[in-house]
Amino acid sequence: MRTFLFLACLTMTIGAPVRAQVAPPPLPSATLPANLDRVLRDYEAAWKAKDGKALAGLFAEDGFVMSANRAPIRGRPAIEKQYAASAGGELRLRALGFAVDDTVGYIVGAYTYPPNQGDVGKFVLALRKGPAGRWLIAADIDNGNQPPPR
Repeated sequence: MRTFLFLACLTMTIGAPVRAQVAPPPLPSATLPANLDRVLRDYEAAWKAKDGKALAGLFAEDGFVMSANRAPIRGRPAIEKQYAASAGGELRLRALGFAVDDTVGYIVGAYTYPPNQGDVGKFVLALRKGPAGRWLIAADIDNGNQPPPR
């Protein structure tokens, strides 16, 4: 009886249609106010220059980097060290959404490395307004769109 049930189930699944996974269309970009857009453009420029010091300078003194498959990094010195070893090349950031309220805010976005045509990952920047009124990154949380290899 078990053999019969197993063969019946196997026969039904063999003929079942295979559904391809189709990626959803990309979300539209959001237009940021200039003071928030500056954070993304400065990040891109410092990344391209492989300038760990400039990248760390975009963060609050006690800021975090929370990248996929890595331990959290905290503080400008550690952020500078990490980015000096990993930054470099073209990077394009685009906002998908944002909000600010007084001295805190966030940007949700997507990134790619040209010549890629589509988004290869996503991020959330938690922001805090610094003493000079400039937006600083309190936390950079990012991960790729593809699952890590097994």
